[in-house]
Amino acid sequence: MKFITLGFVFFSTLVFSQSTAEKLEDQVKKLLSSSPAYSSSLSFYVADDTGKLLYEHDGRKGLSSASTQKIFTAAAALEALGSDFKWKTTLSYDGQISQGELKGSLYLHSTGDPTLGSWRYEGYKPEDFEKAVLGSLRDQGIKKVSGDLWIDDSYFDFQTVPGGWPWNDLGNYYGAGVFSVNWRENQFDMKTSGKEIRGFNMELQGVEWVNDLTQGGSSDQSLIFTAPFSKTAYINGKLPNKSMTVSGATPNPPLQLGVEIKAWLLKAGIEFEGQVRTSSLERIKLGNTPSLPKGTSLLVYNSPALKEVIYYFMRRSINLYGETLVKTLAKEKNNSDSFDGGISYMKRFWKDKGIQPTMVNFADGSGLSPQNYVSAEAEVKALLWSKKQSWFSDFHKGFPTQGNGMKMKSGTMKDTKSFAGYQTAANGKKYVFAVILNNYQGGTISQALYELLSPLK
Repeated sequence: MKFITLGFVFFSTLVFSQSTAEKLEDQVKKLLSSSPAYSSSLSFYVADDTGKLLYEHDGRKGLSSASTQKIFTAAAALEALGSDFKWKTTLSYDGQISQGELKGSLYLHSTGDPTLGSWRYEGYKPEDFEKAVLGSLRDQGIKKVSGDLWIDDSYFDFQTVPGGWPWNDLGNYYGAGVFSVNWRENQFDMKTSGKEIRGFNMELQGVEWVNDLTQGGSSDQSLIFTAPFSKTAYINGKLPNKSMTVSGATPNPPLQLGVEIKAWLLKAGIEFEGQVRTSSLERIKLGNTPSLPKGTSLLVYNSPALKEVIYYFMRRSINLYGETLVKTLAKEKNNSDSFDGGISYMKRFWKDKGIQPTMVNFADGSGLSPQNYVSAEAEVKALLWSKKQSWFSDFHKGFPTQGNGMKMKSGTMKDTKSFAGYQTAANGKKYVFAVILNNYQGGTISQALYELLSPLK
C-alpha cells in the first residue's frame, strides 16, 4: 500500500510537470502564430527553484533584452562591491585661510556617486548636500574665496555614454550619461504648455534650444536630442494642450553642480571672486586633463549604501545607475576607468559562475543598447545563482510587481519586451523564469507575455 501511495505521488508530480510544460508550449505556439509576432524572435526558459529545466523555447538564443539586463549588473555589483559599498565625494582647498578669507581654490572630487543630489533618498537630497558644503566652510570660518571652484570630473575616463546607445535616447532622462561627478541624476525638468517651453527647474549652462514641438494627442510623445557637453538641444514630437513636465539628460552635470555651489556661496554671504572650472572643460579647451591637488579636506560626503541604490536601480530601472556600476566595477576590480573595462569584468564574472560567455554578450550595464545580446537561459542561471547569496533580499526587494500580479523585472524597448523573475504558483510550486521577445510589431506586447506566463501562476 505504501508503494502504491508513493508511486501515485510520483506519477501525479510527473503529470503536473508535463501539464505545465504543455500549457507553456501551447502559449508559445499561440504567441508565435499571432500576426504581431510574424517575424518575432523569442527566447524563453523556465526552471524550478532547484534549477531543473521545466520548459524552454530557444532558451540559448541571444536577443536584445532591454532592462532585464540589469539583473546581471545588480548581482555582480552586490557580490563584488558588497551591499554596504558607498561612493565618496570630497571638498578640499589649497592655499591659506586668513581672517576669514581663503586665499586659494576649492576642489570637489567624486568617485562617481550616481545619487549625488538625487531627490529619492531621505537625508541625501540637494538641500542636504548644500547644507553639508556650507557647513564645512563655516566650520573653518571661511567668508571669502579668492580662488576658483574646481569640479574634478576625471575619476572615470572621458566617455560618458556606452557605445551603441541610440541617438534618439541620449537627450532624454533615461539616456543620461555617466560622469565622474553626477548631479541630480543628470536630469533636468522642462515645463511645457502645449508646444511652448515655459521654463526649467535649473538653468542649463550655455545651452540653446531648437523647438519643433507640435500640439496634439493626450500623452507625451516628445523626444529631446542632445549629447554630453553639447551647447545645442533639440526637441520635437507632440505634447498635449496642457501643462506638463518633460525630463531630459543634462549635457554637463559637473558644470551644473559648480554653478549651483557658487550660487549657494553667494546666497550664504560667502564672497566668491574666482570662476567655476571643470576638468573636462579644461581638457576640451586645452587638450589635456589638468592635474588637480587633493588639498586640505573640508568635507567627506558618502552616498547611500549600495543596497539602497540597487533597490531603485531595479524598481525604477535607472539606466544611469547601471552604467555607473559598470564603471565602478572597472575601477574597483579591473584597474580600468572605462565602460569596456567594466563590461569585460562582468563577462568574466558570469563565466566564473558557469554561464556560457556567448549567452551574455553585454554592450552596457542597463540594457538600453540594442547591441546587448542575452539569452533567457543565462538570465535564469543568474537568478538561480543570486538566490543562494547572502545579499539576495537586497537584490529581490527591488523587483516590481507587474500588471499580471507577478513580481518580476521588466525590460522595454521599441517592439521589444522582456520579463525575468521568481514565481510561486497557487499550488506552491516555485519557478525561476525569463522571457525575451524581439520585433513584436503591433498588438499589446506586455499582455502577450502575461498570457505566455499565465501557466506559472
